[in-house]
Parts: sequence; C-alpha cells; structure tokens
Amino acid sequence: MATYHIEHHTEYRFNQPVYLRPHRLRLRPRSNGWQNLLSYKLIIDPLPSESAAITTLDGNAEEKIWFTDPTEKLAIAVESVVETTMKNPFNFLVEPWALKLPFDYPQSLAQQLRGYLVPYEGRLDPVAVELAQDIAHDCQRQPITFLQNLTQKLYEHCTYTVRATGEPWEAGVTWRGKEGSCRDLTVLFMEVCRAMGLAARFVSGYEVGDPEVNQWELHAWAEVYLPGAGWRGYDPTHGLAVGDRHIALVASAIPAYCSPVGGEVAPVKTFLETGLAVQSELETAVKITAVNDA
Repeated sequence: MATYHIEHHTEYRFNQPVYLRPHRLRLRPRSNGWQNLLSYKLIIDPLPSESAAITTLDGNAEEKIWFTDPTEKLAIAVESVVETTMKNPFNFLVEPWALKLPFDYPQSLAQQLRGYLVPYEGRLDPVAVELAQDIAHDCQRQPITFLQNLTQKLYEHCTYTVRATGEPWEAGVTWRGKEGSCRDLTVLFMEVCRAMGLAARFVSGYEVGDPEVNQWELHAWAEVYLPGAGWRGYDPTHGLAVGDRHIALVASAIPAYCSPVGGEVAPVKTFLETGLAVQSELETAVKITAVNDA
C-alpha cells in the first residue's frame, strides 16, 4: 500500500482578453478497488461563476466550469492525496472461455465492450494487425502472455519522446518511426489489442517513477478488459503492468476525452478590431510526494 500527495498546477496565459467558454476539468483522481482518493482540493483563477460535478459515460469524475467576465489567464491548481493498493497486478483469474485469443464474447458482454473495440481512426491500421498477429503466433494466443510481450516489445523497440501538445499519432506512424510520446505508445498498444479482439481504453494519470527524480508530468497508459479480471493496466512507455505506482485520473475509449482541461475561448474584441488572433501559452507543474510506502 502506498499513499501519495499530488500537486498539479496548470496555467494558460492569453495574449489578449478572452471569454472562457464552458470548460471541463479531468483532474480528479478516481477511486476504485485499488485506488482511493483520500482528499481533493481544486482552486481556479479566475473564480468560475458556476460549476457542476459530472459523472461521464465512462464513469469518470469531471468538473464543468463556466465564466462571465473576460480574463487574460486561466490558472488551475489541484491538490490531492491518493492511496494505491495494487502490489501484485497479476492477482486475478480470467474466465475459462477467455484463455485463447481472440475471445468468443457472450453477446451481452460484446455489446457493452463495443466502444472499446473500435479502432482509433475508424479503421484498423494494417501495421497494428500485422504486429498483433505476430505476437499472438509467438505466444500461442495466450492473452496474458500476449499483453506482456506486447508491452515489452513496444518498450524495447520504441524510443520515448516528449510531445507536450497534439493528438496521439496513428499506430502505424509510431511503430514505423519506432518512437513516440506516452500517448502515442498507448494508442499503438490499444490498436494492437483491438486488432486481436481485446477491448482497450486510454488512461490519463501519473506515474510515480524514480523517487530520486524530482520531475513529473501527466502520463498515459492503457487498460485492457480481461473477462473475469476486469480492466487491467499496461504501460508500454515503461514496459510494465500497472501496479501501485500509477495514479489514474480518467479513462476512455477515446483519448480526447482524457485531456486534463477541455474548452474553448473567444476574444473580447474581433480580429478586425485588434489585428491579433488569440494565442496562448501553457505552463504546467506536477509534484508527487510519497507520504508512506508500506
């Protein structure tokens, strides 16, 4: 069991006064069977005129905020304490009918998982299909070995790169280039899983990492639905199954629904009046402190 104190600061600065359209914040750590949110504090500047707590279709906790007055910045500070309990990520039993890939899902379960089997760009990338077939052949289509081998293969063959902004790359782009950010590697992992009929979703959160390193960022990994075991996390960026050193915020079949802050802005004055398009600068800072590590 481990307990972590997390401080996450996000600030957008605009080059002119803007109106903030309604925004969604996805910065509240989730609570489930192996992660407990002990405390949570959210501070927003400027103060929203209204806010509402939302539970999404994916079961994520979001905060929807909206504003009245114009501003030249949006600053969000989150402070939370989270307890994680998953020491052994392999402590589970899958259903007897789920011991070989691809699974022959019962109809009701197949309907529930449909959204998590849809390819990222609406079609399966041939690169992901070929990679899935190769790994499945090597492991005799055993699902747990398949996931372990896929995690290791991406970790060993792809170079991690930092991309602060932008949508995840398509699976083929990442695998052919053998490099990508955590979100690129996660989408590649998900696509390979989906090519083999494994339901997968994108997770946004934090990875504690080396306690001697005082730099943290938001991190991304994947969760795969294993019948009988539920959602189980795999981190291709670090080549490991997810345990008690990962702290999840939100998860979704669609990566865009895991972005920490979502919303639009509108200038107070038009482009014709100012000659300026709205531009913004983003600064983030994350600090994770181990409160105890039992």
